[in-house]
Amino acid sequence: MLTLKKFRQIFSLLTCSAVLPLTAATIDSSDDIEQKDINALREWINTKRQVTVREMGGALSLSGEVRTELQSSAETVNGIRQRGNGGAVTLPDGTPFPTNAFDVEVNIMLDYRTEHSWASIKLEFDNDAGIFSGTLNKLKLERAYWGVRAIDADEFTFDVEMGRRRMSSMMDSKLEFNSFFDGVWFRYDHGFEKIGDFYTHAGVFLINEFKNQFGYVGEIGMLNIGGSGLYTKYSLTDWDTKDFHDKIMNERFDFIVSQLILGYRFLPSNLKKIVIIYLGGLYNHKAKKLAITGYRRSNWGSYIGFSIGELKKKGDWAFDANYQALCAQAVPDFDVQGIGVGNTANTGFYTARTDGRGGANTRKTAGGNVNYRGFQLTLDWLLTNQLDFQQSWQQSITLDDSIGPFRTFKQYEIEFIYGF
Repeated sequence: MLTLKKFRQIFSLLTCSAVLPLTAATIDSSDDIEQKDINALREWINTKRQVTVREMGGALSLSGEVRTELQSSAETVNGIRQRGNGGAVTLPDGTPFPTNAFDVEVNIMLDYRTEHSWASIKLEFDNDAGIFSGTLNKLKLERAYWGVRAIDADEFTFDVEMGRRRMSSMMDSKLEFNSFFDGVWFRYDHGFEKIGDFYTHAGVFLINEFKNQFGYVGEIGMLNIGGSGLYTKYSLTDWDTKDFHDKIMNERFDFIVSQLILGYRFLPSNLKKIVIIYLGGLYNHKAKKLAITGYRRSNWGSYIGFSIGELKKKGDWAFDANYQALCAQAVPDFDVQGIGVGNTANTGFYTARTDGRGGANTRKTAGGNVNYRGFQLTLDWLLTNQLDFQQSWQQSITLDDSIGPFRTFKQYEIEFIYGF
């Protein structure tokens, strides 16, 4: 039987020498709508990567996105407004943190593929708008990895990939996988004619090279079970891979998170649009009864939702609605992909800051983008074959008001996305 200890040993031996050179300070507290794009939008963007230039025996494709967006947000902590005039959070020069945010973003994607290998690059230029409030230098390496097909059989394939990308592009969740994956990724995919499409994907990633700290993650799933449109996915993420002398450091990484997703994809005859209904649940096996949670384990999360439509040509639309609930100890505060609670002050749950700085929090001051419940609505409409008009609304409120301050959050966003 493959125990968790043996699992760690195997992946460490296979990948330690390859992953050590990969390093970056990749805690990203930004709340770009892009990382929460609904599946229909991600699939539409991926179609732009199919135009290729034949060269050197491979296929090179260049694609991109130009995004302009407006966010309008409202956030309170214990009834105190956080943004706008009179808000509690200010910028370094003392001015209030704005309620409205205007962004200009460009993403450049390069993909190169041969018969048994590939590489993918994505550069993100995401800058604030304005003559005096604007920025010109915000550049981010969102994706940089290569892959090879080690086995290419009739019914199954086995691939190895190495480099960087967001975990949310590799695994499915509404609540977790906001972190960057800097590591090596193994993919086994097997198609069964009458049963469905089975896959096992797993890998090891670098958390902190200065502390020789790695994490492990994997997902197994079965898609289109029996041709019915039903699917299920199970993932396991292990952040608890190293013992620290510092008690707070150990608590920040006391996470071995299981997630189970059940879904159904079908085409109603009267609607003639793809509909997906999904349900997900999370559980942190390593959560402890601590003073900060009132000596209770607050270690589960769940979400339920549906999506309608696909984006392929002018006039197409897609809509997604989901409800989320996330307890305080279910997901590391730096890995939350869900709605969150705004968290303008960028606080952590266990520590004053998400990156671990600022000292330990108490039950009264525990923050972070956790311990919330709320809903999210997203509508995409293709104005042309290249231009998508997106609107989203999300709002949340504290889930357990006995932990940390009582917080509320609302946000409306309009975004135009030109894909080429």
